[in-house]
Amino acid sequence: MPEGHSVHRIANQFEQSFVGHRVEVSSPQGRFADGATRLDGATMVDAKAVGKQMFLEFDNGLWLHVHLGLYGAWDFAGDIATGHSMAESRTRRAATRKAENAPDDDGEDSMASIGAPRRTRVRMAEQEKTEDDIESFPPEPVGQVRVRLLTDTAVGDLRGPTKCEVLDAAGVDLAISKLGPDPLVDSPKKGSDRFVTTVRKKRTPIGLLLMDQSVVSGIGNIYRAELLFRARLDPHTPGNQVPEEVLRALYKDWTKLLKSGVELGQMMTMDGLTKAQHAKALRSRADRHWVYHREGLPCRVCGTNIVMEMAAGRKLYWCPTDQV
Repeated sequence: MPEGHSVHRIANQFEQSFVGHRVEVSSPQGRFADGATRLDGATMVDAKAVGKQMFLEFDNGLWLHVHLGLYGAWDFAGDIATGHSMAESRTRRAATRKAENAPDDDGEDSMASIGAPRRTRVRMAEQEKTEDDIESFPPEPVGQVRVRLLTDTAVGDLRGPTKCEVLDAAGVDLAISKLGPDPLVDSPKKGSDRFVTTVRKKRTPIGLLLMDQSVVSGIGNIYRAELLFRARLDPHTPGNQVPEEVLRALYKDWTKLLKSGVELGQMMTMDGLTKAQHAKALRSRADRHWVYHREGLPCRVCGTNIVMEMAAGRKLYWCPTDQV
């Protein structure tokens, strides 16, 4: 399942390549025909992510709300952003546009740099995959496309989402009100306070609370395991028994990892690596994490075999020596 960093990168893609454009909305599969009719021909005016959910706003007062779930993915093609430019924050992109072709250091973040929009194809879900440049535009829909969003220069095809619906502003507010804090949306203090207050009221194990999107937004199976290990925290500890300072440090670390994930497009959760080790980790998931997917392998810190257990239907990886 795509975790928070992936959804923020997808929202960045829409902000760069679709916002400000009139959009033809269709449902090649047919299952979203009524919703597509309500949005068709409107101009996209905003794109934002909160945790694992995304909200696309149109100038007719309606929003497209998408939760990718386990199997959902967006396929983009045309003049779209790739690589580094999908990590740029809205503030930095606005500053870039106002700079009138004045690049920053090395020019890496300018709209003319590598990763700026080009006519290509990319799939964005849990992992991102850039494919060959396209020869004609728009390409034909491939597979069961629930929603197609088409502008003069870019197209986005949605497949297999858990949720895909049209909402008004009140519906968006209600959906967001059910979600826990997101470090890229809430202010640091407000987000941390909400997280700590919620967790300290619950007897539920912290390993389950981190996956509860009403407690904190965006954390999935990988980030959950890695955050708990980095905090040396037993996943079975009831939330109301975790010290406040540990919870605040946990939320601060989630902020750090989320920002890193948006920048890299990968869940890099190990730190203290040499330049060569970091490059290797970027190429291989097996070298990227402390405990996730390492059942039976020695802990990178103490050598104890990493264990895996089922927790609320999801695999939980942890070190029984370091996390006590």
